[in-house]
Amino acid sequence: MSRLTRRGLLLSSLAAGGAAALTGCNRGEEAAPAAPASAMTLEEAVAGDWREAQDKARDVWRHPVETLGFFGLKPGMTVVEIWPGAGWYTDILAPFLAASGGKLYAANLQPNDPIAIEVVEAYRQKLRAKPRLYGDVEITAFGATSGPMAPAGSADLVLTARNIHNWMAAGIVDKAFSDAFAALKPGGVFGVVEHRANPGGVQDPTAADGYVEQAYVIRLAQEAGFILDQASEINANPRDTKDHPFGVWTLPPVRRTSARGEPADPAFDSSPYEAIGESDRMTLRFIKPT
Repeated sequence: MSRLTRRGLLLSSLAAGGAAALTGCNRGEEAAPAAPASAMTLEEAVAGDWREAQDKARDVWRHPVETLGFFGLKPGMTVVEIWPGAGWYTDILAPFLAASGGKLYAANLQPNDPIAIEVVEAYRQKLRAKPRLYGDVEITAFGATSGPMAPAGSADLVLTARNIHNWMAAGIVDKAFSDAFAALKPGGVFGVVEHRANPGGVQDPTAADGYVEQAYVIRLAQEAGFILDQASEINANPRDTKDHPFGVWTLPPVRRTSARGEPADPAFDSSPYEAIGESDRMTLRFIKPT
């Protein structure tokens, strides 16, 4: 299956209904072998030879060791990853947690349409292919009518990367923050990475260009009950001017050359956007009060 862009994944969240949660990756199958007993460092998980070269090439923009360290990831934690997509962060989180007796919930798309079904099934097959590596990842769901991402009050850490604009476009951003809050233990962390708009503008409630003001995200979190613990510039990119013809998707890794739904334009000069690199991103750590 070709990798789908996150903006494409948004289509699946617009349809209401669907199952409240999906079954775990090994239900109805022979039990997977036990996870390795030895611990794994975060650096070892990021350097793992199971990660694809194209994914490792994005580490320079996503800074996974620093980002997950900033969120406070520790061995043995219970973690929820919301909308894992093709599993870029799962390839780091699942082996790290499996090696230390932790637990990963993957709150994937609701299976409401063919795109969502395809994405979730590809993710499920990825986990099934290496059960010892990934351990017992439990696939749940997040969408317009989904139930809990994880048992209430069970998670040490909930995280999401570059999804808030999708939730805004789908009208489910308040539900996302509320569901994350419910899944966390008191004192638990909600870690957010998102494309960052320039401050001082008027926030488009649908985030049509993919950029969101940091103050807007903080307000959403506070309205859900969270406390902002710290903001980081780990994933900042000052070269990003945020005025691109096709929104954030003009930049790598999407590299859009025409408006959505139109054929690619072979005459479009992408070199200025390659020079920018990936988007400027906020990295925020919120706490559920004790």
